[in-house]
Amino acid sequence: MSDDNKNLSDDLDDMIGDAKEGAKKAGDKISQKASELSEDAKEFADDAKQAASDFADDAKEVLSDGKNVGIIAHITLIGWVIALVMNSSNKTELGSFYIRQMLGISLIGIVCSFIPIVNFVAWIPVLIAWIMSLISSLSGEMKPSWLLGNQFQEWFKSL
Repeated sequence: MSDDNKNLSDDLDDMIGDAKEGAKKAGDKISQKASELSEDAKEFADDAKQAASDFADDAKEVLSDGKNVGIIAHITLIGWVIALVMNSSNKTELGSFYIRQMLGISLIGIVCSFIPIVNFVAWIPVLIAWIMSLISSLSGEMKPSWLLGNQFQEWFKSL
């Protein structure tokens, strides 16, 4: 029986040795894969940093462009407020010009809406002034509105 025990013991030692060797190979493969994944993650992080930097540069360019502020000012009262906030951080002459124009055109529209019979007819010149101002803003030109445009620039200088 002792020979059988010795054979079993030798077989068991061989199995344990094979298991250790297999575990070591598996550990080496895992370590290699982890190293590869780490390198991939570093590359991905570098690409993400570059993309974020490019996006930030593009966002700064858009926000600093007075033409965009002028266009946004023409989009309802909320757009006008957004344009005012955008222009306050980085004032541009074109953005300030259209913020003043739209404030004046909007105020004339509000005043005309309170006149009972005239309000149906009075909205037509206000709408035409708004459209002409929007077209000028889209082209990037500073054309005052024919509807008191120069006075708007004078009255609302502080904006």
